[in-house]
Amino acid sequence: MNENNIRSGAAGVRAARRVRYAAVFAVLGAALAVMIILNINTGSVSIPVDRILRILFLRTGEAREVSIIWKIRMPRILQAALLGGALALSGFLLQTFFGNPIAGPFVLGISSGAKMCVAVVMIVMIDRFGAASSWALILAAFAGAMASTGFILIVSRSIRHMAGLLVAGIMIGYICSAVTEFLVTFAEDSDIVNLHGWSQGSFSGADWSSTGTAALIVGIAFVCVFLLAKPIGAYQMGEAYAQSMGVNVRRFRMELILLSGILSACVTAFAGPVSFVGIAVPFLVKRALGTSKPLVVIPAAFLGGAVFCMFSDLVARMAFAPTELNISTVTSVFGAPIVIFMLIRKNGSRQ
Repeated sequence: MNENNIRSGAAGVRAARRVRYAAVFAVLGAALAVMIILNINTGSVSIPVDRILRILFLRTGEAREVSIIWKIRMPRILQAALLGGALALSGFLLQTFFGNPIAGPFVLGISSGAKMCVAVVMIVMIDRFGAASSWALILAAFAGAMASTGFILIVSRSIRHMAGLLVAGIMIGYICSAVTEFLVTFAEDSDIVNLHGWSQGSFSGADWSSTGTAALIVGIAFVCVFLLAKPIGAYQMGEAYAQSMGVNVRRFRMELILLSGILSACVTAFAGPVSFVGIAVPFLVKRALGTSKPLVVIPAAFLGGAVFCMFSDLVARMAFAPTELNISTVTSVFGAPIVIFMLIRKNGSRQ
């Protein structure tokens, strides 16, 4: 009798979890659809929803509206979704690696390192060749991200306290920003304009070529992260447990860092530095799901990051139209309070 009660209770808990997971994914899916429609509909030219649907699914409509949607708004929307999801995944991987809820590419100075190397490449390549290719920017961003991550790894061996690691990351960010500003001081005026526009952080430069490249890189990285779901789940239980489950911890940690670096580098290369998404979104998603199970959190975090960045881009475009805010300004306004709440909650739980 007791065994039957235990089994029925466990089955009830599993059923409740499945319902909760389904509800969270349904909300995220609905929010994604709403954000797509709002971002297409909102702008200097307002297009009614019925005409948007006709243009999207039937490819018919006024030539001007078709051009606005397919050449300007859709690439920007898709790039915001892809890069927002990439940032959320990057943050989740870093939090898993460090076992630290405030580990993220922006806070730990990883985005600043990527920004510094991209600045060098932009100044050199634009000066010599008149343009910088997407792949060159991605490779430069990846190199900068890996350099900053390597420094953080060295520091984390000596500083295990969360606040100390945060301060170290902020200092790395300041150093990289100082180097970037030094480069700008001695750059040509034309290079400064290009670099300044990129460094503000924006999805305004999106086109189908850059969006396709971002989709390729982020898509491959997403599949690789998803394939690591089981080792991530084991690693969350501790290194000893992961080793007992047959996980090569050294190789696994390297894979986490590489994938996180690729994702954050891709974002920095195409949109510039974007803050707080990598911390706030995984936290909110895990709170909503009530679990840290990677098989569930990975796709939910990606969807959550996409919705968060699409919403932030909408606010950036429309809050003070026709003036456009940089994307990090908006993500900071919504993301920073979440990080503060995380810190207060964590300190409160220790008391």
